[in-house]
Formats: sequence, structure tokens, C-alpha cells
Amino acid sequence: MDDEALLRGRVYGADHDDPGPQPGHEYRELVGGPLDGLLLDVTGWGTEQLADGAALSTEIGRYGAGGRAHYGPRPADPRRWDWRGDTP
Repeated sequence: MDDEALLRGRVYGADHDDPGPQPGHEYRELVGGPLDGLLLDVTGWGTEQLADGAALSTEIGRYGAGGRAHYGPRPADPRRWDWRGDTP
């Protein structure tokens, strides 16, 4: 994702009134699954946390309200996190 596309994206969990990326923050693009195309703010995350990925709450995944979508870094492009599945 180039910097221009990043600036147009919507951020996971952001306020609906201000859904775009914020200056000085670091983001990962979510690819596939229910949160495809959203950006995840990883500002301040440590190396181990970035390597592990994240289980993100979502109501639009396989398990509905209370479910989580799992995303992790793509080996060849760690700025993109691929969907790994949903859990309740």
C-alpha cells in the first residue's frame, strides 16, 4: 500500500466522525476476511506483538457479535496482515 492509499483508508475501531489515519501513527493494512481493507493502528506495539498479529473484535465475522477475526503479518510484506480465520 502506498502512502497516498494509506491516507485514504479507514481505521479499525476509529470514531465514525474521524475514520482516517492520524499523522504520526503507524498502521497495518488488513487483507481478506471481514475487516478487509481497514487499517489497524499499531502505534507503540513491540516487535513481538507485531510478529504475533491480533485477534480483533467484529460483529461481521463468522460468529457475529462477540466474535474475533485473526490477522497476522504477511511474511513477504509485514505492512499487510492477512486474515487467518475467525473465532467465537
